[in-house]
Amino acid sequence: MVSYATSSVAPIPTVVNPPIYQKAGATGDRTLWVVFVIMVISSLAFYAMAFRVPVQKRLFHILTAFITTFAAISYFAMAVGDGVSFSETIITESHKHVPDTHKHVFREVYWARYVDWSITTPLLLLDLAFLAGLSGANILVAIVADVIMILTGLFAAFGGSENAKWGYYAIACLAYLVVIYQLAVHGRATALAKDSKTATFFQAIAGFTLILWTVYPIIWGLADGSRNLNVDAEIVAYAVLDVLAKPVFGFWLLFTHDAMAESSVSLDGFWAHGLTKDGAIRVGDDDEGA
Repeated sequence: MVSYATSSVAPIPTVVNPPIYQKAGATGDRTLWVVFVIMVISSLAFYAMAFRVPVQKRLFHILTAFITTFAAISYFAMAVGDGVSFSETIITESHKHVPDTHKHVFREVYWARYVDWSITTPLLLLDLAFLAGLSGANILVAIVADVIMILTGLFAAFGGSENAKWGYYAIACLAYLVVIYQLAVHGRATALAKDSKTATFFQAIAGFTLILWTVYPIIWGLADGSRNLNVDAEIVAYAVLDVLAKPVFGFWLLFTHDAMAESSVSLDGFWAHGLTKDGAIRVGDDDEGA
């Protein structure tokens, strides 16, 4: 009689981790609607303030009103669920005696926020640049660096791997340093060359803006980056920053600007009067030869 050895070791069971979904709750949803209303009210106020001054002096008013208008559209899209998608992250856990296990984490990424920032932050930079009197070359560099910062932040939020995610994040931070340099060095220098009131005001409002903008990548690192901040907390944190960086910034800028004749920018020509009779574009207030 032949005997056969049999194994007493049971097969290793397959471990299947259910997917983890990180989504906004009631707090986040309410916050989005509240900020949408704030942005709409602020936009209406800025447009009303614009109509109180001649069209030649509406540059800051129009730029600032556009900032909150685009922000309102973005927050509406996020509030109704049209400006959000899921980003998948696979977390691998290694074990000594059993195969590695994998967690699939799906986190809501509000891509409408990045669309908003890619439009509104350049407009905000234009406000600061015109206030300081920056040159066209410095303005172009600041805006291009700003757009790079926002786009790489978006790519990082949907990064397929941890290395790619933090690589994009590093590029965004480097681009932000260029923005800081343009405002803190060139912007401050040109503002100081103007009158003391304008220089003091620029340093205050630009410093306020840069402090707020520095908090954004910190929130990103805690939320989309490391996923240590839940989606509701992320929404609330960005909402506070957005309200400070847009409506509060806008009211501060316009009320102070309207009270300071020294900081007034007057645009005549095409901005105020359109084309000449023969279709040429006016570049000043001199109509000779038109």
